[in-house]
Amino acid sequence: MDFNFTDEQNMLRDTVAKFVQQQYDFDTRRAIVKSEAGWRPDYWKVMAEELGILGAPFSEDQGGLGGGPVDNMIVMEEFGKGLVIEPYLGTVVIGGGFLKHGGGAQAGDLIASIIGGEATFAFAYAEPQGRYNLADLTTTATKDGAGYSINGRKAVVVGAPWASHLIVTTRTAGGQRDRAGVTVFVVPADAAGITRRDYPTVDGLRASEIQFDNVKVGADAVIGTVDQGLDLVELVTDEAIAALCAEAVGAMRKIHETTIDYARQRKQFGVPISSFQVLQHRMVDMFMNVEQSVSMTYMATLKLDESNVERTKAVSAAKVQIGKACRFVGQAAIQIHGGMGMTDELAVGHYFKRATMIEGLFGSVDHHLRRYETFSLGDAA
Repeated sequence: MDFNFTDEQNMLRDTVAKFVQQQYDFDTRRAIVKSEAGWRPDYWKVMAEELGILGAPFSEDQGGLGGGPVDNMIVMEEFGKGLVIEPYLGTVVIGGGFLKHGGGAQAGDLIASIIGGEATFAFAYAEPQGRYNLADLTTTATKDGAGYSINGRKAVVVGAPWASHLIVTTRTAGGQRDRAGVTVFVVPADAAGITRRDYPTVDGLRASEIQFDNVKVGADAVIGTVDQGLDLVELVTDEAIAALCAEAVGAMRKIHETTIDYARQRKQFGVPISSFQVLQHRMVDMFMNVEQSVSMTYMATLKLDESNVERTKAVSAAKVQIGKACRFVGQAAIQIHGGMGMTDELAVGHYFKRATMIEGLFGSVDHHLRRYETFSLGDAA
């Protein structure tokens, strides 16, 4: 495998890094989190119109830059360094992923709206009883004339307060946990029958509990194939996990860098605590965890285009490493900083909260260990 970046990808990284450094300092982010909106729509427009990064993973025929998962990885890693709040993951990676792979009557227009910064997406897939089983669905879509009527509840829909559209997984046939019978819809977020309860999350984002009561959509709202949508959901979710791993890498790099700087400045017994051997060992262990996470993230990203088995094993292996590293690096940083590390005034506490949330998103370490084992044994058989 070629782990070298192209000139275009290096330019993309430089563009995003410069934006984060100049426009997304820690005080600015804190102000965004505390604002009524909770994000910066004007920054989203800058990303679309001035930087052009919202089109990075889309083909040139679709109006994008002709990139793919590696471009998403680059953007997400740089966003992780700045704890960027704007919904790139939900809109470009997930929303764009469903439209690219699943198609549908609205795909062309919606992709153009994403690239232009006009549309934002949130992924409404999780349900209270479902845990991490993407097929465990009680939200239903039943035929209603030429279209469908959606009923049910979705939990912890990250980015929903900012979304213009929702990607909704539903059951159109079969039993509650059957692989067959899953259908994916794109639904306007302001459609009649949708009720939201919005709230902030511990890492500074916003999420919603969403109730669907006889929400009417046309047949053109279907993404992919009716009753056969689970493979598409798993593919896009794996792409989202790989991008999330890249964000975690960026966040952990900053946690490690911030901890080293603090240890060099903080003195105890008249000397910097960075001179204490036990803390030196701890910070080296943090570095090793970050670098191992980089390698696993690269591998998962490069295997997204391979077979379902190879893709799944690579993504789950990366998520296991990322989950363990997020916990170790974050906790080690807080221990070295002391109690003040968790105060609102220090950036390290905010990075730790985001890393902690990433650890559980789209499946915990235990879940992905089981998933890796299942596909490995199946592959061996």
